[in-house]
Amino acid sequence: MKIIAIAAVTAGGKTSVVNELKNQLPNARSLHFDDYSFEGEVDDFCAWINQGADYNVWNLEPLIKDILELEKTDTEYLLLDYPFAYCHKALSEYIDRAIFIDTPLDIAMARRILRDMNNATGEDIRNDLEIYLKYTRAAYVKMLKDVLPSSDHIIDGTKKLEEIVEEIKKIILSV
Repeated sequence: MKIIAIAAVTAGGKTSVVNELKNQLPNARSLHFDDYSFEGEVDDFCAWINQGADYNVWNLEPLIKDILELEKTDTEYLLLDYPFAYCHKALSEYIDRAIFIDTPLDIAMARRILRDMNNATGEDIRNDLEIYLKYTRAAYVKMLKDVLPSSDHIIDGTKKLEEIVEEIKKIILSV
């Protein structure tokens, strides 16, 4: 089984790409980081960054357990919708390729607002943007400094979904 980690900032396209790849690749399965609750999960990203941004604080054992279960099946490709690439030591040993979708932060922010704040008031959106500027943006920038360079392949996140998927399929099929 080939394990491919797809990383990006929040709303950078990970889930859309993983879901489309799963539909197009033979015998592919996916696991999504956001479907889990992890011990050590970071609540305060500003404090986490100020304390050195240790990706290993997340106890990823539930995800690793599911990976090991899937290794017992005839799954050919396991697609991880997973934000850390090789930055988490316990999970990095399982990854065959780490791909980072490099989506500009303004595009990711616009996508997140459109996706998550469909019924929000203008005040809700303004408050969210203030929090982003004061705190959350630093976590996104940290990902760009740590996760992007630790990845095997960088994909331009401004491309259309179909183009990104085709580019990643070529990478995966060459593994």
